[in-house]
Amino acid sequence: MPRTVTDIGPDELPERAADLLVDGHRLALVAAHHDGPSAPGGPAVRVVYLFASGPPDTRTELHVRLDPKAPELPTLAHLSFPAGRFEREMRDLHGIVPLDHPLPHRLVRHFHWPRGWYPMHPDAGPPPPFAEPEGPYPFLEVEGEGVYEIPVGPVHAGLIEPGHFRFSVVGETIIKLKARLWFVHKGIEKLMEGRTPDRGLPLAERVSGDTAVGHALAYCLAVEEATGTRVPEDARRARALLLELERLHNHVADLGALCNDVGHGILNARAQHVREQLLRLNQEVTGHRLLRGAVVPGGAALCSVPGTARMRVLGREIGDLVTLALGHTTVRDRFTGTARLDVAAARDLGCLGYVARASGLSADARTRHPFHDYGPALTVPVHTAGDVLARFLVRAEEIDASLALVEELNERLITGRWVAELPPGRPGATAAGTGIVEGWRGTITTRVELRGRDHTLTRVKTADPSFFNWPALPVALADTIVPDFPLTNKSFNLSYAGNDL
Repeated sequence: MPRTVTDIGPDELPERAADLLVDGHRLALVAAHHDGPSAPGGPAVRVVYLFASGPPDTRTELHVRLDPKAPELPTLAHLSFPAGRFEREMRDLHGIVPLDHPLPHRLVRHFHWPRGWYPMHPDAGPPPPFAEPEGPYPFLEVEGEGVYEIPVGPVHAGLIEPGHFRFSVVGETIIKLKARLWFVHKGIEKLMEGRTPDRGLPLAERVSGDTAVGHALAYCLAVEEATGTRVPEDARRARALLLELERLHNHVADLGALCNDVGHGILNARAQHVREQLLRLNQEVTGHRLLRGAVVPGGAALCSVPGTARMRVLGREIGDLVTLALGHTTVRDRFTGTARLDVAAARDLGCLGYVARASGLSADARTRHPFHDYGPALTVPVHTAGDVLARFLVRAEEIDASLALVEELNERLITGRWVAELPPGRPGATAAGTGIVEGWRGTITTRVELRGRDHTLTRVKTADPSFFNWPALPVALADTIVPDFPLTNKSFNLSYAGNDL
């Protein structure tokens, strides 16, 4: 895939970024780097903006070098909502200041994090003592007669990860919702530094536990581009199969959970029964229920190949489940019109995956940034209503599309291991690569930089689709009612872990 790299000055950034956005590119990722004295041009803070478009698969990087003593650059928040959030994340973790940012308060670092400590800075050292919060988080307070607040979280019942939601409501009508995340920030980017590609893989698989294949594949594609590794065709086909198996078990679980949130527990039980069969199939295919260990740098491995007859039986069970759900008046009534996200909002927020496709946007990395030729078997369902029903229907239709892909891929797959060795690098030489994959939640982007003969990782930056989709949840919930929140939240089903790197 073509990747263009251009070095520009900070003053050129807004105009160059605006031209790319107008031309149909999307901002896929922003990564900050702290280049040492051995870097070309000497020590500097370097910020990489990765823009992507397709088809054809096109990737454009703008590299901006900043003074390490006063790293500042003009904000792009007025051009791109995701850019504004990447900038706030970059300021919190690297100390890089986006000038004239419209929302200058913290994003990642909670208010008990020490002031002036930036954990991704090379001179950060070990964490200093954390103290009492400097003050309350600056939630926008909604005032007026009858308005009150409902705080929810960050600790929730059951297995849900931590996140704080503050509802401003009148009666049961939601006037405004604010989500506060980053309670499970794990420091994955820092943990990646200094590892070899093989040792970085387990971290990539665990960025978000339900997306082991998607994140592992984006990471491996980035490493392979950086090292010039050519992956065998059978491995590419196996990777495509694994990606669809991951999509299947997650989408089926969501169909059941959505039914459960409107009181239809029997349909949820049926869905979880099918999901369990899919997880057992995963175990047979890869040796792991969540498909870990099958995608590796340079290739992939399969312990077995799922039989066509077995997949068709599962497909019929899923089809019956969807028919029963949509034929139940209570289920359909609760889904229809609930928490609409219109196409303009989805586009402005940079939404991805089934959230975007339920609102009329057709973006899918399998067509825009393909690593395998899917052929006519690949279809991308799109709906326009933007409500819970549309997000349910997109999932259901993507299941059908995945089943068709699995059947097509099976025809030319056998059990085996197909792995190309990474060629050794040159001592002291640096290289970079990107991987873009359509995970089950949406497009995952990973960018790596590595150095030396053993390809030591010097920087790994990942952008999970949940980072782009979380801001859309409060927008969709405006003017709904408080009881709609669990259902809407499940219809988005965003990853806390994938967001809170």
